[in-house]
Amino acid sequence: MTARSATTDRAVVPPPHTLREYAFLGDGERGALVGPQGDVAWMAAPRFEDDAVFSALLGGRSQYRVAPVSRCTWGGSYEPGTLIWRSRWVTDDGAVVESRDALALPADEDRAVLLRQVSVTRGRARVAITLDPRAGFDTQPVTALKRHDGDDAVWTGRLGALSLRWTGAGDAEHHRQAESGRLSLVLELAAGEQHDLVLEIGRGTPEHWGRPVPARVAWEETSARWAATVRRLPQAWSPPQAQHSLAVLHGLTSARGAMVAAATTSLPERADAQENYDYRYAWVRDQCYAGVAAFTAADDALGDCAVRFLTERLLADGPTLAPAYTAAGQPVPEPRPLDLPGYPGAAAGTGNQVRTQFQLDGFGEALQLFAAAAERDRLDDDGERAARVAVDAIASRWREPDAGVWELDTRWWAHSRLAVVSGLRAWTAATRGASHHHDPAALVLAEEVLAETTRTCLHPSGRWQRAADDEAVDAALLLGGLRGAVALDDPRTLDTLAAVQAELDVDGYVFRFRHDARPLPQAEGAFLLCSYWAAMTEAALGQSVRAVSRLEKALAAAGPPQLFSEEFDPVQHQMRGNLPQGFVHALALEACVRMPALLSTGGSGLR
Repeated sequence: MTARSATTDRAVVPPPHTLREYAFLGDGERGALVGPQGDVAWMAAPRFEDDAVFSALLGGRSQYRVAPVSRCTWGGSYEPGTLIWRSRWVTDDGAVVESRDALALPADEDRAVLLRQVSVTRGRARVAITLDPRAGFDTQPVTALKRHDGDDAVWTGRLGALSLRWTGAGDAEHHRQAESGRLSLVLELAAGEQHDLVLEIGRGTPEHWGRPVPARVAWEETSARWAATVRRLPQAWSPPQAQHSLAVLHGLTSARGAMVAAATTSLPERADAQENYDYRYAWVRDQCYAGVAAFTAADDALGDCAVRFLTERLLADGPTLAPAYTAAGQPVPEPRPLDLPGYPGAAAGTGNQVRTQFQLDGFGEALQLFAAAAERDRLDDDGERAARVAVDAIASRWREPDAGVWELDTRWWAHSRLAVVSGLRAWTAATRGASHHHDPAALVLAEEVLAETTRTCLHPSGRWQRAADDEAVDAALLLGGLRGAVALDDPRTLDTLAAVQAELDVDGYVFRFRHDARPLPQAEGAFLLCSYWAAMTEAALGQSVRAVSRLEKALAAAGPPQLFSEEFDPVQHQMRGNLPQGFVHALALEACVRMPALLSTGGSGLR
C-alpha cells in the first residue's frame, strides 16, 4: 500500500442522491447517512439532536468521502444483524474496492467514533479520501488543525465547541488556501490490502479522551456488541428484513432509553409543500410502537428501554405529557430555519412545532406498552405507577380535542379515543394477575370513552370516521380492531377495513386519508406503517392472499440498504421524508414476526 496527498484544492461534494440509496450508521446516540459515492452526507454530533458536522445532505459543503478515483459502479450491504455497512465498487479496470463503515460500540454519549476500513479485494485501485467537517450546520470549519507525528500520525483540531481527532491519515494534505479544514489523500491499494481510518468528534479534548483505540480493537468490539444486541428471530415472515429493522431500532435508541423518530431533519415529504420536519427527537407514540414490537419479537432489552423512557416522562409530567422530547428527556426546541440550501424540494430547519401540542393517544399507547411489558413480567413498581398516571390522565382529559396521530389541527379525533380504549383494555387484561395492582375502574372508563366515540364518530355506513365533524375514512382507525378497542370481527372493524381498501389503497400501498379530490399520490405519499396495519388486520380476518401481497409490497419499498422512510411514492417508487423512520421499522418488525401466527389462525381466532 502507498499513500499520497491529493493535488487539487477543489473540493467535490457529491450531489444529493435519492433517499433509497443512503445507508444508516447508528450507535444509539447519533446517526450518519452514507451515500453511494462513499460520502458521509449527514451526521449530527455528539448527539442526534445537536448541530450537524456533516451537512451535504442538505446542501452543505461538509463531507467525509471514501471512494475509488476511477469510474465505478456501486453496491453495498449490511453485515447481518448489524448497522455495519459495506459499500462495494467495481472500477473500470475490474478492481473491487470496499469501505466497511460503522459508528463504534459501545457508544460514548459525548463523542462519536466513526470507523472506516478501506480494502481492495481484487486488482489494484486508487482510493480518494476527503475529510471536511463543518460544525454548526456547515457554518464553522475546522480550526487549530495540527498533525501529530509518531508511530501512527494523527490529526487534531477544533470544530466549533467540539474537538476532532483523525487517525490513519497521517499523509493527508491540509488545503489551507481553501479556507477550510479540508484534508485529503489518495491511497493506492493492491488486492488483499486494507487501511483503517478512525474519526472522533465530541466534547472535551483529545488529551482527555486518552490514546486512540486501535482500529482492530474497535472493530472487534463493535462486531461483538452487535452480535450480542440483535437477537436472531425465529420463524419470522421475512427474517433478514425483520432482523435488520430490529438493528435499526437499536441504532436509534439511546442508552437513556429514548428512541429518536429518525436520524435526519428536513427531508421533504412533498416537494415545495413545506412539510419538512425535524424528527431527531423521541416521540411518545413512536417509542410505544417500537417497544410493543420489541416485546413481540422477545427483545426485552429494547422493550425495557421504551418502558424506562416512558415511565420517567409520565412520572415527571403526568397529564401534561408532551408528544415528544429530546433523547435526554428535555423539551423539543422551537422551529428555526437553517442557512442551508436544503434537500431538493424543501428548505432546511431544525426544531419541531409538536412541542406545543396535546396528543391524547400517547396515553393509550403508553398503556399498551406497559401491558406488553407486564405480560413478559418486565414491569417494575415505577412502571405500574406510571401506568396509573396514564389512566388518571385519560380520565381527566379524554373529552378534550387534541392534535391526533397525524398531528393536525386540534379536533375530537376518533383514533385518539380508540387508542386510549385499547390501552385501558390492554392494561386491565395484563394486570388481572396477583402480581400487579388491578384497576377495574380502567375498564369502566374504557367503556365510557368507547360509548361516546361510537355515538359521535360512527359513520352512517357503520365504519369509524375520522372525527366527530369529519366523515372521511382514515387508515389509523384500523387500530381500533387491531389493538383491541373493539373486536376484530366487530362490524365497525370490518366496515372500516373495507372502506380503507376501497378508498385509500393504491397498488397495494395504503394512504393515511384523502386530502381532497386529487388522486391520492398527487397529495402525498403512501404511509408505510398504514400498509403494515392493513396487512396484519387482513391476515387476522382471513384475507391471507391480500395480507401477504401487501406485506411484501411494503417490505419492497426499501432501497438497497433496506431502510424505510415515512412515506413511499407508489408512482415513482421513491421514498419521501426523514430517514430511517423508526416507527415504520417498528411496524415492519411487528408485522414480520406476527404474520405467521395471524395467517395460521386468520379468521378462526377472533374475539
